Amino acid sequence: MARKGRVQFAGAVYHLLDRGDRREAIFRDGADQARFLATLGEACARTGWRVHAFVLMSNHYHLLVETPQGNLVAGMRWFQTTWTARFNRRHRLCGHLFQGRYKAIIVDSEDGGYFARLSDYIHLNPVRAGIVGLKQRLFDYHWSSYPLYAARKERPEWFEPKRVLGELGLEDSVAGRRRYAERMRQRAVEERAGKNQGQNEVLRRGWCLGGASFREQMLSLLERADERLSQRKEIDAAIQRSHDEQEAQLLLRVGVEHFGLTEELLRVLKKNDPRKLAIARVVRRHTAVANGWIARELGLGHVSAVSRCLKASATLERAEATLSLAIDERVLGRKEG
Repeated sequence: MARKGRVQFAGAVYHLLDRGDRREAIFRDGADQARFLATLGEACARTGWRVHAFVLMSNHYHLLVETPQGNLVAGMRWFQTTWTARFNRRHRLCGHLFQGRYKAIIVDSEDGGYFARLSDYIHLNPVRAGIVGLKQRLFDYHWSSYPLYAARKERPEWFEPKRVLGELGLEDSVAGRRRYAERMRQRAVEERAGKNQGQNEVLRRGWCLGGASFREQMLSLLERADERLSQRKEIDAAIQRSHDEQEAQLLLRVGVEHFGLTEELLRVLKKNDPRKLAIARVVRRHTAVANGWIARELGLGHVSAVSRCLKASATLERAEATLSLAIDERVLGRKEG
């Protein structure tokens, strides 16, 4: 199935989440989690994002992010690529860290209630996972934004609690933070009793959180995003084809000169001429042009002849070897220089 485009616009709000590949850890210790938050801060400085809530678990993360400039895709590309590189470098690993494409659930920021509900869902992850029990304090789980809500701790510039507190009718004051902590204590009790399962399913599944009108608007934007993605892919494919054909033309010219031929003579030679087949093999080996292009430019007849020419004979191998030396000297050597 083709990958869908992303809905992006100025002021868009997203519930972002991703997991480790094969559900493996994306944080191995507190140093990883601290560095992940530092990387998130760098991403926010680059993009202007505002983070309203977050939690870091061992093998996944959740973020509630607002994008004032409508730049989710570029920001997430930098953020996840940078974190993967830093994690791999620290732990001497290589390859993928995340299981695949991050999930970005678009949120109706004008519909009162979603900020608070998502913030609760994010902050209660350690309770659902059994990391924090009812006899323990959610405040003691350091790797979420809950402590930044429940106490007047030093907050990073990119973190914004007032939107969530405002939805709950609370002020960012000693009394307001105390009321927030009391409310979250009750929410934790409800969570452990399984009272929020239905709501939690809604918050973590699907692609859009909002009313019917908002969903219709987002569907329209998604269709446009899909069109732009399709156009971008077509443009990229055309650029790649053009590049490949330029490279193939260069190799063709070197081959013609190496064997003392002309392009006109090349096309009228017998289809099984070793020189012609040697050029075809070299072009096929060093570029990604279609077999049809090779058959047409070298006068090989049917496209199937290109596949047949890959079956080497002693004569053909000698011809290709001498041509490959010429390619190394005149083409690859020039590029390295």
